[in-house]
Amino acid sequence: MFGLTVGRRASAGPAVDDDTLVAAQRLTVTRGQQPVLCNVDVAVKAGQVVTLVGPNGSGKSTLVQVLTGLIRDHQGQVRRRDGLRVGYVPQHFRIDRNLPITARRFMKLAPRGRHGNWDSAVADAGVAHLLERPMQGLSGGELRRVLLARALLSRPHLLALDEPAAGLDQRGQGELYRLIRHIRERYGCGVLVVSHDLNLVMAATDQVLCLSEGHILCRGAPESVRAHPEYLALFGSHLGPETAVFPHAHDHEPGEHCSHG
Repeated sequence: MFGLTVGRRASAGPAVDDDTLVAAQRLTVTRGQQPVLCNVDVAVKAGQVVTLVGPNGSGKSTLVQVLTGLIRDHQGQVRRRDGLRVGYVPQHFRIDRNLPITARRFMKLAPRGRHGNWDSAVADAGVAHLLERPMQGLSGGELRRVLLARALLSRPHLLALDEPAAGLDQRGQGELYRLIRHIRERYGCGVLVVSHDLNLVMAATDQVLCLSEGHILCRGAPESVRAHPEYLALFGSHLGPETAVFPHAHDHEPGEHCSHG
């Protein structure tokens, strides 16, 4: 039922069940001699929203790209459900201003076989009024909705959103996270989100993983999160004075490092 991606240093595979879409165990990624992720364990289940938080450079985007199969050079193991369909919305996306293309044409460029869900994707992402607009003229929020609609064309089992609320005002962020909850309920998909705004995450996620320097420092359910002193000491300066916080269930001891020997 599950396909296995084995890194250069494999260990026993992560535990999986019928609801699990993707799971990783002791996942380590290095660039040059520098570890980007170190001994990370994570799983995403169908119908679950998992949010990755942490300061810039903590490995969040790399973790998303490994779980979705965009990065395959890693240590440890990643298991994905056989036939897993993934929709991915990257953090950064730019259209060449010298290449005029409408939102409709951009969505039509999705691989063949993904257009059977066209009407639902357009309606669910709320982009019908944007289809004849040039991509270059869309606002940040409008562009994210078009990217989301394109990701929904395949009816994904796993939807990965890297900083989807970046650059949006407070109202736009709230609308986006309400949309994420709607999509999770409508499609029954797992959703993997990278975010810096924990106040919004509180209302839109089932599990939060906090990363720093490639480690998962803590994880927990939003309802168990309010004001953990250790978290504030580690991340308060990065995430602002009004940031919500999450309880700790440590995955590594203080001072633990990746082993490359």
